[in-house]
Amino acid sequence: MSLTTYWLEHAWLGTHVEPGVVLEAGADGRIAALRTGVETPPPGAEALRGLTVPGLANAHSHAFHRALRSLVQVGSGTFWTWREFMYQVAQNLTPDTYFALARAVYAEMALAGITNVGEFHYVHHAPGGAPYADPNAMGEALIEAAAEAGIRITLLDTAYLSSGFGEAPNPHQLRFSDGTADAWAERVSALKPREHALIGAAIHSVRAVPAGQLATVARWAEERQAPLHVHLSEQTAENEACRAAHGRTPTQLLADHGVLGPRTTGVHNTHLTDGDIALLGGTTTGTCMCPTTERDLADGIGPARQLQHAGSPLSLGSDSHAVIDLLEEARAMELNERLRSRTRGHWTANALLTAATGGGHAALGLPDAGRLEAGALADFTTIALDSVRTAGPLPRLGAETAVFAATASDVRHTVVGGRHIVRDGSHTLVPDVPSALSESIAALRA
Repeated sequence: MSLTTYWLEHAWLGTHVEPGVVLEAGADGRIAALRTGVETPPPGAEALRGLTVPGLANAHSHAFHRALRSLVQVGSGTFWTWREFMYQVAQNLTPDTYFALARAVYAEMALAGITNVGEFHYVHHAPGGAPYADPNAMGEALIEAAAEAGIRITLLDTAYLSSGFGEAPNPHQLRFSDGTADAWAERVSALKPREHALIGAAIHSVRAVPAGQLATVARWAEERQAPLHVHLSEQTAENEACRAAHGRTPTQLLADHGVLGPRTTGVHNTHLTDGDIALLGGTTTGTCMCPTTERDLADGIGPARQLQHAGSPLSLGSDSHAVIDLLEEARAMELNERLRSRTRGHWTANALLTAATGGGHAALGLPDAGRLEAGALADFTTIALDSVRTAGPLPRLGAETAVFAATASDVRHTVVGGRHIVRDGSHTLVPDVPSALSESIAALRA
């Protein structure tokens, strides 16, 4: 078996930083062996200087939202006014323009150390709602974009059927809707996983899927043992509308229809009651926090600490891509909690890195990723310990340095399946990522 040997100057092994680690990646894209106590690079090994951690998992992405960066920072407004800008961008997407944009966005993620993305995908059809000749043309564009950018993707194909608790989709939302959950299930069943791509499911929100059709989506995911994600209680207005329509919270409504469980992840989980927290924790339903988007949209600070203590596993996402930086997401989760509670140290650096790595991969259906050990996928990233942000601390404090000082700009290498995707800060497959982003975003304004 052909092996690629890497020498890791320092490696985070989940509980501590170990100096001098040799990692052998097999032709199958998995870690064949891991050896510690190797002080210098063996002959023929690729030396990765800095701190190597498992690949970061971006558990919640809307790739086309990257085109909104800065545009939505003009003036003021709310989540609901921001949504109008989002609709305008969505209307200009085609399979070709979405492929070009997503390829650039996923390349930006690779530069930030992300090896796997959960794409919460709901722009399915042409404007007006007519299906493309291939009804999954938009999803296939995203899968191919991830392949060309060199990262893994879990395509969370999203049921989005209503503008709110039984109301018909508005004109902007027609291209999101399959009409019924059964029609959604028929379409998404034609999508096939491949080496770099898994197919999962999503319920956009309780306002976007009628209560009587929630179980159809949950059943589709259950039959395939696929991950199932849902935007949950991101806005107080959603909670109030759900109570008015159903006399219960969104979390309770999902529980009543069999949506909660260990393969399900609630995204945001911001405005929850104590009973909601107990339901999510008791069913081991996951929580994906997206702090940079939640603060950008003024959503609020979700009860991540209470959720984890109740039994809800944590993951992280960049969501609307106000920035793409999973280290910042991890840092923000802790710092937000400090601001709210006026106490420090709710999570250790190890715990925050776990949410950004193993927790995210598990939420995306890849429990065999997110750790540096034999048998795991050979997906990892190296963070510089000698930049202006990270120089100075002792290497044994590498986890603390990565979470509380480093940024995506400090990522030096990204390896996926044993293959170098980012080398010395440059993408090996997409030579000019900034130009790719500029050109693909400009095409949406044409």
